[in-house]
Amino acid sequence: MVRYFDYGKPFLLETGHTLPALRIAYHTYGTLNEARDNAVWVCHALTANSDVREWWPHTVEAGRFLDPARQFVVCANILGSHYGTTGPLHVNPATGKPYYRDFPPFTIRDMVRAHQLLADALGIGRIRALVGSSVGGFQAVEWAVTEPQRIERLALIATSAKASPWSIAVDETQRMAIEADATFGEARDDAGRAGLAAARAIGLLTYRGPAGYNLTQQDTEEQPAVHRASTYQQYQGEKLCRRYNAYSYYAILSAFDTHDVGRGRGGVVAALARIEARTLIVGISTDIVFTPAEMRELHALIPRSVYRQIDSSFGHDGFLVEHEQLNEILSPFINDPQV
Repeated sequence: MVRYFDYGKPFLLETGHTLPALRIAYHTYGTLNEARDNAVWVCHALTANSDVREWWPHTVEAGRFLDPARQFVVCANILGSHYGTTGPLHVNPATGKPYYRDFPPFTIRDMVRAHQLLADALGIGRIRALVGSSVGGFQAVEWAVTEPQRIERLALIATSAKASPWSIAVDETQRMAIEADATFGEARDDAGRAGLAAARAIGLLTYRGPAGYNLTQQDTEEQPAVHRASTYQQYQGEKLCRRYNAYSYYAILSAFDTHDVGRGRGGVVAALARIEARTLIVGISTDIVFTPAEMRELHALIPRSVYRQIDSSFGHDGFLVEHEQLNEILSPFINDPQV
């Protein structure tokens, strides 16, 4: 069941803007033990929510790396999201109307500061393991640099320490698709819907990559004029529009592009050297968003880190699909004191 934490004070953003109020939606699984040393925090990606069981199948289960019988698993919905934490569809107390496109710009560091506020409110000091995949990994690496003594173990899956020009270009292309929708900017929840569908279709090309599409979307001889790849793109765009909104998607993409753990810290190399957590880096063999080569570079820059790789035909989305491989890698790292 989703829960809410209301900060009760203005929340100053890194961009210089201020949110008059901050609400954070979150889920927990299991129980925080008496020693308060069994917390495992999951940072979610893009359009996911705080309910890890919903978007990350076969992870929050007995015997898995997120085991509620052993751990207190926490996931907080990110700032700007559609799923409960303060975002563009929330009412601006200063105007009495939803923010929509006027929601102030924010950064990955703002997302992490919101996580930290929630962790404090929940009485979590030391975090046993901090887990982040994709842009959830952006948050996780930023948190490990910001509060190195708080994080005992760090699992970074298909992610990076800085948004690359490639990933920023992909995000900008999606924003262009949303901006091309003439309804984007109108004061209604479903504004920019067609643009959002197109943006999602663009994003999916990078999430799955050619191997994933060629494996699953081949046409049949019986219907030569019906292209499975075409209907798949249309379906995925419509599917997101049924559960998300263009204003949150646009704002979050912009926040992702601010990711740079080295900003104001002497560069990425100096920032990553601050990490004290025992760190596991997981790459995906066919990922074209965060390539295995980039993941190995991240491994080389983080002290005491190890590198493992998932073999998958599903590209970046392999972290959502290859749950057996992922559990084999993450379960001993999180649960075995000797690892």
